[in-house]
Amino acid sequence: MEYLHTMVRVSDLNASLDFYCQQLGLIETHRKESERGRFTLVFLAAPSQVEAAAQTQSPLLELTYNWDPEAYSGGRNFGHLAFRVDDIYQLCQQLQNNGVTINRPPRDGHMAFVRSPDGISIELLQKGEPLSPAEPWISQPNVGEW
Repeated sequence: MEYLHTMVRVSDLNASLDFYCQQLGLIETHRKESERGRFTLVFLAAPSQVEAAAQTQSPLLELTYNWDPEAYSGGRNFGHLAFRVDDIYQLCQQLQNNGVTINRPPRDGHMAFVRSPDGISIELLQKGEPLSPAEPWISQPNVGEW
């Protein structure tokens, strides 16, 4: 058995690509458009896994955009996506500077949660050992659901 990808439905492809690529730093590896099925699939990989993803088509995040509007709910019951990051404080600050709410701040220097434009819960985990607890994160409360 081999893990291939996780699929999430998105309601605004441009907003989702901005969040996952520009803000989180994932890279689009390929996409498929189906005129007959009326959908677009966009496959993303972490920067350090782009070459492996090109060879094996895994591990990937698949964004599914249905051309006909639908209301999606239940982002929390999906669970979450998890990404290991080089500097959790730097990434959280960058996300916050770009208007992303840090739902569970990285008070412990190890873990944070944010949400995508479609309400998908994203877990960020510090690579290696946790960073030393630091402000402003120590004092920030949880916001909303994560």
